[in-house]
This record gives sequence, structure tokens and C-alpha cells, in this order.
Amino acid sequence: MTIISLRKEGPVAILTLDRPEMMNALGEPGDGDAVSAACAAINGDPDIRCAILTGAGKAFSAGGNVKAMADPEAVYNGSVMGARSQYRDNIHRMLRALYGLDLPLIAAVNGPAIGLGCDVACLADIRLASPSARFGVTFLKLGLVPGDGGAWVLPRAIGMSRAAELFFTGDVIDAPTAEKWGLVSEVAPAEKLMEKALALAMRISAQGPHALRLTKALLRQGRDSDYSAALEAAANAQVIAHQTADFREGAAALLAKRNPNFTGA
Repeated sequence: MTIISLRKEGPVAILTLDRPEMMNALGEPGDGDAVSAACAAINGDPDIRCAILTGAGKAFSAGGNVKAMADPEAVYNGSVMGARSQYRDNIHRMLRALYGLDLPLIAAVNGPAIGLGCDVACLADIRLASPSARFGVTFLKLGLVPGDGGAWVLPRAIGMSRAAELFFTGDVIDAPTAEKWGLVSEVAPAEKLMEKALALAMRISAQGPHALRLTKALLRQGRDSDYSAALEAAANAQVIAHQTADFREGAAALLAKRNPNFTGA
């Protein structure tokens, strides 16, 4: 069964990790291809302006399949090179695809997000959670290291001290703690989680699509560049935005005191 399903609701793409019988475990053969194809479809669809990622069943994602990982002959062909290939060509391909989404991504974390599952949630630009959500990066408890890029994404979400605490202890935090630490923006009742995520996605989708994608790119670049480089990138993006019909519509709407109708032109 493919790990991910994609459906559209107006201008919003809804991605669902769809392996509920395994708590949406990730890293099975073909997962990288499936997630890459779904993300490429979103990036290539000009009508999509925001995406939501959630999990089927009771979990967002429990992470990697520990039972499979415990049998290196079956998964990695018993070699170090086989293990590295599995990470680079499958798991990392999935992560790169999600990180490479051009438009805003909201994670609606409906249950546990552990290990690789937590790393995937951290790739989203905005995270909402249900009360049953749990977050942990428990690699060291398995004698492993964070091999999925978590040592890069988690400190950027909650700061180095909190990230180090989670990695070094293997502790799992609940949704209220995640909200307190800034890992999630809001904890919503389980039955309202997708409604909240969709409402937020619709508000985001009301913005000009060119400006949305350019702004996401600037946010990403700004995390790892100095101020001068950030200003240069902002100037370049603004020149592009100024040439769009959406800018002219936005300016006209503001002057006329009405809501703009952005078309992506």
C-alpha cells in the first residue's frame, strides 16, 4: 500500500500518511517515490495554494519500522552501503520532497509523531496538534542517531537547548508541552483538528500565489543567511512580485477598500 494519498479541497491539497495498520510507519520500499510524486503534483498545480499533511487512524506517524530495521539482511542487504542507499534514495528522498514544497505546508498532527514522524512534522511551516499528539525523537533509545535530518530541523523549530534535551533523553512530550515550547501553534480538539487546519489553509490560500511561494522561499533562505544576503534575496523576490497582475489587483483592492481577487497571474 502506498504511504500517501492526495486529494484537493478547493485550493488546498490534503496529504494523508495512509498506513494506519502500522501507525503510518515510514521508510518502506517505494515511500520516497510515492511522496516525491505527490509533492511534484502539488508543485506543478497552479490552482493549489496551500497543503495540509496529516495521518490516517490514531497516529500521525510512529516513525520508522523498527521490526524491519532489526533485520538488516531484509532491508539493507546486510551491508553498510545498502543501509546508506536506503536512507539516501528512499527516506531522504521523501524528506527532500516535503521540504521542497513551494507553497505553505500545515501539519495537522492527529496523534503520535515519533522519530522520523517527528522529523516529518517539523518540515511543515505550521503545526497544529490534537490533544492525543505526542512528539519524540527517540533514536538514542534504539542505539541510533537522528539519521533523518532531525538534528537540523528540530533546533530550528524549538531552539537548540530544547532539541538537545529531547534527543539526549529520548523523552516524549505531550501536546500542551509542544505548544508551550513552540513546536505547535495550537492544540485543537481532535474532532476539530482538520477543520481548524483547513480554515487556516483557506485563509492562507486567499493570498496571491506568487507572493506566497516567494515569501516561503524567503523564510527558508533567511534561516541560514546573514542580513545582507536576506535583503538581497528580498529585493530580487520583490522585483518579481511587482511585475505580477496580482500585485496590481492587490493595490487596486486596497485603494478601493475591497477584498482582492488573486488569480496567480
